[in-house]
Amino acid sequence: MAGIQRFDHVGITVGDLDAVTAFFVDLGFEVDGRMPLEGEFLDTVVGIPGARTELAVLRLPGGGTALELTRFLEPGPTPAPPPAGHDLQGIRNVSFEVEGLDTLVDRLTANGFSLLGGIGEWAGVWRMASVRGPEGILVNLAERIG
Repeated sequence: MAGIQRFDHVGITVGDLDAVTAFFVDLGFEVDGRMPLEGEFLDTVVGIPGARTELAVLRLPGGGTALELTRFLEPGPTPAPPPAGHDLQGIRNVSFEVEGLDTLVDRLTANGFSLLGGIGEWAGVWRMASVRGPEGILVNLAERIG
């Protein structure tokens, strides 16, 4: 039967592939591969003739769904609008379950990344914070407490 078999990856187009990769590696991802990609396949899939990219595929140590970071070399990246909040329509964030939320938030803020608000608690089960990462990417970090 035709249909979805599994969740494969989430793709984010970035301007500075090294900086965004380093941010996610600091969160615990590992680089699974990095490569240039161009040619008829890419042109067809993205609908941009003559596209050239460089991409990094990141995974958590246990595997699972990948995070694909792509930088367009041709055409150059289209600048994003000013960083949006959670109320903007569309895909608004990536979320991860973490261990040691306070330590992780401290490390990220020490590295210059800012919390959108604070650390909230929901129903005695979750503590969660939203961090604005490089290039305005919103990242939710949730720690199970119940």
